[in-house]
Amino acid sequence: MCGIAGVARIDGGMLTPAADELLRDLACTLAHRGPDDERLLREDQVGLAFTRLSLVDPVGGGQPLVSEDGSVVLIANGEVYNHRELAASLPPGARFKTQSDCEVLLHLYQRDGLNFLDRVNGMFAVVLWDRKQNKLLFCRDRFGIKPLFYHRNRERIVFASEIKALFTDPATPRRLDWSGALADYGMSSTPAFVHEPVNTWFEGIELAPAATVMEIDLKDGATREHRYWSLPGAAADSDASDEEYIERYRDLLAESVQDCAMADAELGLFLSGGIDSSAVAALAGQSGLRTFSVLTGATVLNGDAEWSHRAARMLGVPNEQILFDADRVPGIEEWKNLLWLTETPLCSPEQFYKYELHRHARLRYPEIKGMLLGAASDEFNGGYTLNYTGEGGDWSDFIANIGALARRKSLDSRPQLASWWQMSDVPLLKDEAAHAGLGVDAADPYDAFIAWKYRSLQQYNVWHEDRTAAGNSVEARVPFLDHRLVELVASIPVTRRANLLWDKRILREAMVGILPDDLINRPKVPFFHGEGQRHTYRTFTRMLAQGGDALLEEAFSSERARQFIHQDGVRESLRRLERDPENGSVEHLLRLVNLGLLDRMTADLPVPPAAAFRAAPEPVTFGYSDWDESEAQIRDLTMPRPPVDPAAVYALRADTLLACVPAQPGTWYLLVDGACEFVLSEDEEPALTALLRSLDGETSLEKVLAAEGHTLAELKPLLEEVIDLGLVVEAAPKGADRV
Repeated sequence: MCGIAGVARIDGGMLTPAADELLRDLACTLAHRGPDDERLLREDQVGLAFTRLSLVDPVGGGQPLVSEDGSVVLIANGEVYNHRELAASLPPGARFKTQSDCEVLLHLYQRDGLNFLDRVNGMFAVVLWDRKQNKLLFCRDRFGIKPLFYHRNRERIVFASEIKALFTDPATPRRLDWSGALADYGMSSTPAFVHEPVNTWFEGIELAPAATVMEIDLKDGATREHRYWSLPGAAADSDASDEEYIERYRDLLAESVQDCAMADAELGLFLSGGIDSSAVAALAGQSGLRTFSVLTGATVLNGDAEWSHRAARMLGVPNEQILFDADRVPGIEEWKNLLWLTETPLCSPEQFYKYELHRHARLRYPEIKGMLLGAASDEFNGGYTLNYTGEGGDWSDFIANIGALARRKSLDSRPQLASWWQMSDVPLLKDEAAHAGLGVDAADPYDAFIAWKYRSLQQYNVWHEDRTAAGNSVEARVPFLDHRLVELVASIPVTRRANLLWDKRILREAMVGILPDDLINRPKVPFFHGEGQRHTYRTFTRMLAQGGDALLEEAFSSERARQFIHQDGVRESLRRLERDPENGSVEHLLRLVNLGLLDRMTADLPVPPAAAFRAAPEPVTFGYSDWDESEAQIRDLTMPRPPVDPAAVYALRADTLLACVPAQPGTWYLLVDGACEFVLSEDEEPALTALLRSLDGETSLEKVLAAEGHTLAELKPLLEEVIDLGLVVEAAPKGADRV
């Protein structure tokens, strides 16, 4: 993992010595990506900047790399996993100056031209200068794991691994694309197929496309794109049995993990306790592999904290859990630093937790320079099938529901047809009517679903995995993004998908005999959503509210933010979240605030990431040897219970109602803002239902309990839970407004 950047004249002119200052600024901004070495090169029309994190050939693998005849110059960020195999395929006599895995790319280009990446397996962003042909090439891996952004005008093009580096160039615009950002489906979490190019969020900033070689003529700027890989569609049929598919998948995944474990430096692994990261840990085969996990109220409730501990013990690897207790709230400057590092308004709690895991690993174990991840398994292995079925649904429900998403995507192009589906609760037209002329196969929306996931991986997953790791001078490695694996599962015939891709069956079956059955069969859980969401929301609500809503007020301070953001509405949304952490979405609020903050930061550039985060509190681990023995203490740290005062008067919150239906005796419905949130049964929870019915806002709790024949000790855990949820509040004195 390195930082690559540079500038080139594309009008036939030459760079002057004035370009050296820009090259130094580019390298300085990218120093966090490569703290081990920095090299600059300016010759004729091209200037290159390179900052290195040395994982392979630490002594001799510096860049730029130059071909033996001096005609080709290359800088690269990433890894070529099969470089030895590729080197063996070269003609006899091919000479290498280094042990770098990237040097083979020079030879491949000289032999194969624009097809030089066809057989390369790895993750990379490459800038190649062909002196003979007077051309500059931008190349990225098949999934866009490694970034490469650029801005161009008529005279020159400036490029870098991160957008923030481009802003050091006075000729690059520094203007947030408000309209494009607000219209992005990812910003509003709208479930809709998106196949457009990745959003860079800033005007005039472009991203070199994944799986593509961009060729730029330096004499006139003429550009053409050569796409060397695309997602395959389903095979028409296959003689292979399900078992053979599973065996092939197992072999490919094992090869990919071993490839990603290739390094001359130490690696770590993020372990969630799910099948994805556990499979990587098992196949890595390193008994001393250090693993790191997130310990929050959310991961306690969803089981990740417990299962990561148990998985590590089953696999015989050490595990460190980084504690985010109830008081660990990101500071104002800490959040702004993280946002500037990630340079995306989609920055959220997930990025904060992952950044802190990387930071802990790097601070405590400086020798760790790479981190293995279980990311990107769900996208292609069927990990989201249950999310799109509805409760109790099956594969046919999944296909029907993603078919509706495909139809919605087509109706974006012809909204005048939408009313045919909106005006009736039974279908009047087949989906072919929406897709006609658009090249969409109504019978098989799965390909469109996979194409959407391919795009969202680039927009969100690999983007933030790269930045949160790079911000700590660590390289993120993603074994599940091996093109051979993805090609295998994407090409499964339509009639075989239900057998192999429902709830990741192909992966689960592949791990039989490698992982314990408990890990194989553990259901997929969200990182911090679900039952424990309120604990995460509470933390980040406090972050937004600290300092008198300081982050909000700074976000509102730009002229364009005031033009687009309804300030009173945002403040009121925050107040509602303070009263009830689940009364809204802190992520939606964060995205708007992030936009405003990014707008301010582009006007007044922050310090480079290498100089930031120095004042942030050092991550803290919670050590324990047995989950069962420590669970109570863990819960107290991550989910402190609210105090319960027996002398106080309690009542249901003003917007909460306990209701019943005469036809359903013994069943009570807890309504919040008119929506049913909980169903209670007198048979299963008699004490709780009786207590909630008796809280009248006038009688003290101890008298209510005495009247019901219960003690506080009996009902305290249930009371703490409903108070923590905000459903029951302490009533105001008579004559005062209710809380």
